[in-house]
This record gives sequence, C-alpha cells and structure tokens, in this order.
Amino acid sequence: MSECTHDCSTCKEKCAEESLLAPENKASKIKHVIGVVSGKGGVGKSLVTSMLAVTMRRRGYNTAILDADITGPSIPRAFGLSTGCVQGSDLGMFPPVTKTGIEVMSINLLVDDETKPVVWRGPVIAGTVKQFWTDVVWNEVDYMFVDMPPGTGDVPLTVFQSLPLDGIVIVSSPQGLVSMIVDKAINMADLMNIPVLGLIENYSYFTCPDCKKKYQIYGESHIDELAAKHGTEVLAKLPIDPELASLCDKGVIELFENTEIEEAATKIEEKISKTAAK
Repeated sequence: MSECTHDCSTCKEKCAEESLLAPENKASKIKHVIGVVSGKGGVGKSLVTSMLAVTMRRRGYNTAILDADITGPSIPRAFGLSTGCVQGSDLGMFPPVTKTGIEVMSINLLVDDETKPVVWRGPVIAGTVKQFWTDVVWNEVDYMFVDMPPGTGDVPLTVFQSLPLDGIVIVSSPQGLVSMIVDKAINMADLMNIPVLGLIENYSYFTCPDCKKKYQIYGESHIDELAAKHGTEVLAKLPIDPELASLCDKGVIELFENTEIEEAATKIEEKISKTAAK
C-alpha cells in the first residue's frame, strides 16, 4: 500500500474504505500541501497565504499557491499577475510564475476581466478547485499553500477530502466573535482528521510610528487561550501594517518585510519536518 496512487479505479487492493483523494497531475511533483483557512472573511487570510509562500520562497524552497477562493480571488492582484495569462498543453494548464518564482493558479488568471463575478453553484466551484489540482502541471513544489474561502462550506470540504493536506493554518483576528468561528474551523478539521498546524492572529495590534506604543485596535487578544483550549499553538500575532495593503494594491507583495511571519514559517517548517521524519 506504500505505492498507493490514490486512484482507486485502477487499484486491485481491497481497501476497507475507498480514498476520496484526487490524483495529482501526472506531470506534477508536490511534496507538502498546507491549507490556509478562516472561519469568517475579512481577517487577512489571503495576505497570510501570500506572505507564507513568499517567506518559504526566500528560504530557497519551491513554493506555489492554489487559490481555492473561486468567488473572491485576490492572490493574482497581490502578485501583479495579469488576467488570461494561463497557457497549456496536452499535459494540462501551466501555472503563471511570479517575479520571485512562485507558481500560482487562480480563477482570475483564466478570465479576461478580473471584475467579472463567478456566479456558480457549489458543486461547480468545488469541481474547479479539484481541477486546479488534477489539471494543472505543478513543477517540483516543496510547499503548496491553498488559499481557501472563509467558512466550512463546499470548498473547504472538497479540499479536506480531495487534497493530501499536511495540515492547516487558521487565520483569525482579535474580535470576540471570531473565537467562536475559529472553534468551528478547528472542529471541522478534527472531524476530517486534518492536523491543525497552528493559529495566526492578524490585526493583532497597531504600533504608533511616533511613540512606538502598541494599541489593540480590535480589542484584547484571546488567541493564546483559544490555542490552549484546542491543544495547538499560536504561530504569530501580526500587526496592522498599512504598508502591506499598499504592496498588495501595487502587486508587489513579494517586497514585504515582517519578522512575525518569519517566526510562523519557521514553526510550520519544523512541524512539517517532524511529521515527514516519522
């Protein structure tokens, strides 16, 4: 069973349960897949996804982003990738590459106008996400980050079942309401037997550029208590940084500087390495 291709239609083994994992493209080589999720929108999940991919790329890893947020894609804009730039062959679609070498696939790279809404029902959206895995020729990827839409709907369920996730990172913000939403995301991961690598709190505080004092704009943080409750850890507490928004708007997120995300990447790297060594 160590040679399992996750394609049950061609397998002669009599497994107790048929795997729901979708086979990756035969020309792809992907080592680790990490989902980035949030219980609700507006917490900066796509920004965190981008920053993690850039950070790992800076460390010499081949990284990729699968943008599974079909109805609200923002990854291409953050990296300055233009619409309609995807090419393909009999092997499949080739993901566009950013300035620093990060492979990206997003619905906004397939349309001719990024402002056109994707008005599809859940099964079609979920099928598109699976095609980004099966029909895209990903090169030798060390770390793939899957940017998922908020909530616990069709797409997160599809990704949890169809992609060989090494684990997920949950992004939240300090508001009290968010803790309940994070509970839902963690409980869904537990239900699906997906490891939670840790929590990242975005918009955690604002540092005054004049006096350097930290202000908790969105209220007191409870992320540490939440992590302890679920037996996981806080990977990082990210500050409110207007410069990050500016870089995304200009399509040059790869120029960001942030020590907190560096610490989060290190913890993720260590967790993945320990799991792979077992």
